[in-house]
Amino acid sequence: MSTHLEDYALLSDLRTGPLVSREGSIDWLCQPRFDSPAVFSAILGGPDDGRWQMSVVDGEVESRRYEPSTFVLETVWRGPSGRARVLDFLPPADDHSDLVRMVECLEGEVEVEHDLRIRFSYARATPWFRRLENDEHGRARLSCLAGPDGLLLTGPCLHPQVDHEGAVDSRSEGESQGADTPGGGLAPRLGGTFALSAGEQLAWDLTWFHSWEELPHPPPASDALERARKFWHDWASRIEVQGDYADLVSRSLLVLRALTHGQTGGIVAAPTTSLPEEFGGSRNWDYRYTWLRDAALTIEVLIDHGFTGGAQLWRDWLLRAVAGDIDRLRIMYGLGGERELDEKELDHLDGYEGSRPVRIGNGAADQYQADVPGEVMLALAKLRDHGVEDDEYSWGLQRGLLAYCEANLKIKDHGIWEMRGDVHHFTHGRAMMWAAFNEGVRAVREHGLEGDAEHWAQLRDQLREEILAEGFDQDRNTFLQTYDGAEVDASLLQLPHTGFIDYDDERMLGTVAAIEQDLVDEHGLVHRYRTEAGMDGLEGEEYPFLICCFWLVEQYACSGRLDDARSLMAQLVSYASDLGLLSEEYDPESGRLAGNFPQAFSHLSLIRAADALADVQGRRAAS
Repeated sequence: MSTHLEDYALLSDLRTGPLVSREGSIDWLCQPRFDSPAVFSAILGGPDDGRWQMSVVDGEVESRRYEPSTFVLETVWRGPSGRARVLDFLPPADDHSDLVRMVECLEGEVEVEHDLRIRFSYARATPWFRRLENDEHGRARLSCLAGPDGLLLTGPCLHPQVDHEGAVDSRSEGESQGADTPGGGLAPRLGGTFALSAGEQLAWDLTWFHSWEELPHPPPASDALERARKFWHDWASRIEVQGDYADLVSRSLLVLRALTHGQTGGIVAAPTTSLPEEFGGSRNWDYRYTWLRDAALTIEVLIDHGFTGGAQLWRDWLLRAVAGDIDRLRIMYGLGGERELDEKELDHLDGYEGSRPVRIGNGAADQYQADVPGEVMLALAKLRDHGVEDDEYSWGLQRGLLAYCEANLKIKDHGIWEMRGDVHHFTHGRAMMWAAFNEGVRAVREHGLEGDAEHWAQLRDQLREEILAEGFDQDRNTFLQTYDGAEVDASLLQLPHTGFIDYDDERMLGTVAAIEQDLVDEHGLVHRYRTEAGMDGLEGEEYPFLICCFWLVEQYACSGRLDDARSLMAQLVSYASDLGLLSEEYDPESGRLAGNFPQAFSHLSLIRAADALADVQGRRAAS
């Protein structure tokens, strides 16, 4: 049985996002950045696919938490003769990434055990290791190299380990007789046990570097810890949140920051790949890229909470990624703006809960999705409305997006959910095109920017007439998923957010009723669409999507159904892990989080739902 997703903690240094299990195993780590090949892939297979287990011998976890307003993870262990505290973290740095593990004996005596299995390139490359001279701080060093990748382990010595029958693994024999002296060999597994008494502490640092470069010089663990704490405290000090869900909103804002690449400004949809939408199923996708839609929605909530600096960094990323190729706009890019994200399957990995195939890259990058320019225009408009002026480049990009919309006005698309079946005119996508032209008109008329507002207004108004005629079922009083179908779709809950229609418009209320009838299950949770309709071209089922559920909370709150909004919100936040983390979906039958984890979509929609509730409750209290 795989470790439950809710038992993982996210770490981040704005470069990469490892996952640490409750039992002290780092089962996922990509280096040097979120979308790089994994060094530890145990979450998608087993221990031999790479992990770093650090635990107290014969101990159990007493508690774990993030230090307030940080991604410094504190885990307290109780052993047979004492207690220990482990701190796991990555200090943000400009030139490299350090994964630090510190352990301190709090009382009595404990034994701390390591099991380190480094497997570069998604467990396809076992490294050559070399024991080095101690560093300037007297710490032991071990370099691990494979192809372009290098890892430097700094701290008390770990040694090649014997197999379960007590014999030295044949791949470790070159090092087995001289583990404490400079030398080298193949290391399938490194480990060691260390005895600590009350007040004693030890620390290890795993630093990535290019294999051809000079070795890095990681700082002492105490300095790295201070740097990590200061970075997160400084950022979180600007968070001002009130209301019933203040702690979860604050943590969600931190998660969105943690999923942002600090150097490029790209925002990953999630730090993982192939965590399944159905346990044992095949709907397993790589989310370690920057979707324009996901990033735009993230930027909107960050702007709403005063973080315009990060939004400007993302705007700069967008300008570089799209560059002069607006007519070949992609729906997603690599963190550096890379366009080639070819989808591949890793047959050697068993998959989380046996869910195969395990995929890297994402074939949906080649899709046309009509909503994307509108999502971007809405985010940039919000930035403009909050006082950040456009320059000639950012406004030029937006004019280019409007030209792209016009050029594709009659083209069918794959929709927000990246259907791999036939293309259609999706009502949500058409409404987002309406929003794009609407924001172009507003930019000219309200902010004095140059553009043909009359032409854009004409296109906007034509789209509105078309949507109401083709995307609305008069008999059922509901908007439709597509112009040529009779299904509904949870993305229709986003129509009011665009400004296309009011939350309490009778047509919107009718759409909500249809969604409640067709997409809300017996647990009160919202599915994206009916998979049994066969539109997505995929096999299998999927669990309810948390973003859709939070959209329904927002709709309830803004249309006067406050009791329903509060009830559903309370249910949804109960699904968050003890650390306040959410994945993409939730399986109500098993009571488990599912899908890639943690998921920006889920956290940004939690923030929006909480904001909507706080706003409505505040207005009611003031009236």
